[in-house]
Amino acid sequence: MKKIIVTGANGKMGQEVVKMISKKDDFKLVGAVDINGVGEDIHSILSLKEDPVIIKGNLEEVLKETKGDVLADFTTAKVVMDNVRTAIAKGIDIVVGATGITEADLTKIEDLNKEGKSNIIVAPNFAIGAILMMEFSKRAAKFMERVEIIELHHDNKLDAPSGTAIKTAELISDNLDEKIKGLEVIEKIKGARGANHDGINIHSVRLPGLVAHQEVIFGGLGQTLSIKHDSISRESFMPGVELAIRKLDEVDGLVYGLDNLIEF
Repeated sequence: MKKIIVTGANGKMGQEVVKMISKKDDFKLVGAVDINGVGEDIHSILSLKEDPVIIKGNLEEVLKETKGDVLADFTTAKVVMDNVRTAIAKGIDIVVGATGITEADLTKIEDLNKEGKSNIIVAPNFAIGAILMMEFSKRAAKFMERVEIIELHHDNKLDAPSGTAIKTAELISDNLDEKIKGLEVIEKIKGARGANHDGINIHSVRLPGLVAHQEVIFGGLGQTLSIKHDSISRESFMPGVELAIRKLDEVDGLVYGLDNLIEF
């Protein structure tokens, strides 16, 4: 039985994680942490017929009161590192789905976990289809090296570009024989060509009505190739979250990206 604590439990992603946990016979929610809804039962909020789990505002307090095996963090870049630090100090395993994790953060997590007490999976995207999109884009780069990325998310997403777009650009770049040389363009309005990562332009769209979408567009002589993924609802991320939680026992230290947990 995996005893799980969810931080950001009353957010949109956190609520989906709580619902997913309630459907698994070998998962049990033992703690819920959020700044919203403190004192309320997260299961009652979601109309779930489960034992009460009261939302609390302090992770350290929840860790002391429960015997959790796993922290599933779906908070924000502002608090995720403090939560990871607290969980590592307790030696429990961690799945991080918070947005805005940087390379510097990953290095810090490795430093915090240098004794290897916690197994940690950080994923910029938990949708299996998005992982396939990244893998197919990586393979396509061998044949069509000119490429741009358009990522579209809801207007409450704070970071840009998305972690998925950055990860996609890194995978493509790592699979090229030579680095892409960016075109020399006169931008009439600064930023018109988007951000540039290893010679790959990334364009970010933030609009209400969107969830999470990405299109990778390759261009070659007389042809283009588009590889696109759409998450229509946050339920699309739950199979990947479940996979990450189950894979924690098999990893050693820090793993970045769900693609490292899947055999292609």
